[in-house]
Amino acid sequence: MSDTQTLIENRPPSVAALFLERVAATPDAEAYRYPVPPSPKLSASPEQGGAPTGEGPDEWKSLSWAQAAERVFAIAAGLIELGVQPEQRVALASSTRVEWILADLGILCAGAATTTVYPQTNAEESAFILSDSESKVLIAEDAAQLAKAREKRAELPELTHVVVIDPAGVETGDWVLTLAELETRGAAYLEKNPDLIKERVGAITADQLATLIYTSGTTGRPKGVRLPHDNWAYMAKAIAATGLISGEDVQYLWLPLAHVFGKVLTSGQIEVGHVTAVDGRVDKIIENLPVVQPTYMAAVPRIFEKVYNGVAAKARAGGGAKYKIFQWAAEVAREYAKTSQDNFRRTGTASVPFALGAKHKVADALVFAKIREAFGGNLRACVSGSAALAPEIGYFFAGAGIHILEGYGLTESSAASFVNPGEAYRTGTVGKPLPGTEVRIADDGEILLRGPGIMEGYHGLPEKTAEVLESDGWFHTGDIGELSPDGYLRITDRKKDLIKTSGGKYIAPAEVEGQFKAVCPYVSNILVHGADRNFCTALIALDEPSILDWAKENGLAGKSYADVVAAPATVALVEGYVKELNEGLQRWQTIKKFRLLPRDLDVEHGEITPSLKLKRPVVEREYKHLIDEMYAGTREA
Repeated sequence: MSDTQTLIENRPPSVAALFLERVAATPDAEAYRYPVPPSPKLSASPEQGGAPTGEGPDEWKSLSWAQAAERVFAIAAGLIELGVQPEQRVALASSTRVEWILADLGILCAGAATTTVYPQTNAEESAFILSDSESKVLIAEDAAQLAKAREKRAELPELTHVVVIDPAGVETGDWVLTLAELETRGAAYLEKNPDLIKERVGAITADQLATLIYTSGTTGRPKGVRLPHDNWAYMAKAIAATGLISGEDVQYLWLPLAHVFGKVLTSGQIEVGHVTAVDGRVDKIIENLPVVQPTYMAAVPRIFEKVYNGVAAKARAGGGAKYKIFQWAAEVAREYAKTSQDNFRRTGTASVPFALGAKHKVADALVFAKIREAFGGNLRACVSGSAALAPEIGYFFAGAGIHILEGYGLTESSAASFVNPGEAYRTGTVGKPLPGTEVRIADDGEILLRGPGIMEGYHGLPEKTAEVLESDGWFHTGDIGELSPDGYLRITDRKKDLIKTSGGKYIAPAEVEGQFKAVCPYVSNILVHGADRNFCTALIALDEPSILDWAKENGLAGKSYADVVAAPATVALVEGYVKELNEGLQRWQTIKKFRLLPRDLDVEHGEITPSLKLKRPVVEREYKHLIDEMYAGTREA
């Protein structure tokens, strides 16, 4: 048996046991780092009528593993004191913050199971999740999350308590208490029952429910995915077995922890024992990276697209010479990345010809070094998942020294099923399967997975479970892909998202959309339409900050976003990028017409999921009038 097999097969029965092992092994090592807003200061002296202000940078504080365990055990004991029993659900409705992780671990150490709720979820859907999961306790981030539960309280007879993390503006009493109060009650309960947590954790079995994650769903009502403890214990060991991270790493974690991608990162950290800096405020990423100086970070493709588009738009705004330098550097980056990866594949050495290396050195000084500095200067690699990253953007960052290791998985497979291996990564693929995960490609191209990361099933939906999970353990992902001879997987599209034109040609819209994002520095979202039509069209939403910066330099200063995208000059700008895209496509893939949307797509309108996936049916339904307009007067064969 190999060392990797031994590592995975000798996993503990639960993530709670894994946490206890980590605390015992490195109690004084730093575990978590989190921001604390500056203390209010007076804008002037009290005599001058000074008012409190929170201006200034956040202060970052740390918790050691032992300090984290003290809070985790207090939360666990507090939940037990409230009457929570093993496998009963405790819901977590909060943005990504250190308290989310501590509460989740507290729930697991109590033997209960965590139901995750996105903080953006409206009151009706939140109530559905709480009711369907039969959650006994809700840990809510703040008054806004509490208000949703209060609004639907009559529909939630199983919910006995709400615990609020941030008490500002919250009236406690009745069924509401603060997290601080829960921890105080738990600490007191532990004094009387010192072996309580050890006993609860010791009784947890591998098949015991740990997490109930409701799929964000690009169509239909979310389904609760049942993930037992063994899924996470396996994930933790498999991530460690890849060798991609070590105990010396510093992770920057901003992804939604209600999503399986964010959640799996917390399991891997416990096994490896590195530091995680936690802050879910997306608008703080650029500010935080130079402060945290992470060595690795996970993100969704939209973040890399925004960075790339921002750099390109800034160069363009700087004038013709600056933009030409950027375009030249971008081509050098892509050529350098492709050449070095091809050479590594053939010879095991990521070498490039002398002339290309010399050009790369100049481009690095002019452009790439500044990009790496913006990421904090220490970044070894990023892991990208949840959706496809356009290869041209991946090659750009690889050539700039930011190695983006694409991975692949679903909620139903505990997030991580594939990841690109360190030096041997290949842009445009999602890498190789994690140790212990099996893969095969069905006759119709669908990717099938089997292994310890696969879900138990959908909560209360045996028929839905049987549709995707075979009796011998093979899970139907719904994604289409192809395997290279040496085991690298390339995702080509969602099985349900393939477009068949009226001429009988199949088109993968995500592939075309990804290519456009690499061409146009102003795009935020794009939807390619063409099912049962005789040509393809597109709905395009632009990145507001980027296009408004462009507008200032092109006679549209002071105009609103809606006015800017309606302007003929803006339409002509985007039309140029569409033509550039079409030059690289097959004839039947080309975009014949497009429309610019009056606003960007967002979670609040239900057009994209919290993990930033496009909800095609929603967008197509909402903008049906624009789609019909593009096909008006055409003959549909």
